[in-house]
Amino acid sequence: MSTSFANVGSRRCSKPSCSKRAVATLTYVYADSTAVLGPLATFAEPHCYDLCEDHATRMTAPRGWDVVRLAPDPEALKPSVDDIEALANAVREIGRIEPADEMVEVNRRGHLRVLKDSGQNSIE
Repeated sequence: MSTSFANVGSRRCSKPSCSKRAVATLTYVYADSTAVLGPLATFAEPHCYDLCEDHATRMTAPRGWDVVRLAPDPEALKPSVDDIEALANAVREIGRIEPADEMVEVNRRGHLRVLKDSGQNSIE
């Protein structure tokens, strides 16, 4: 049975001598004698193991343990309409903000500007 995992993140497989990109995270739930293999976790955790696709597909648990394989939903990984709309609204809001009159542009590098507040006394 072939399990497909999306290539996300830049962490490497936890298996010694494997330098492939990690695509899944393995966690052991000792109280339930269960190994849980799911999509790559957002953050590396000390008691979890990041695995490449090869090692995730061939992973087995200790005898008597259950293995739970959580397959990622490809639709859930895509940005939603709400996410895109929120981003667009944030960009529009930033575009509406105008610098205060007392701010003076003293330098510009590309799209970045250095502003000086002309209302404050200079420090000598």
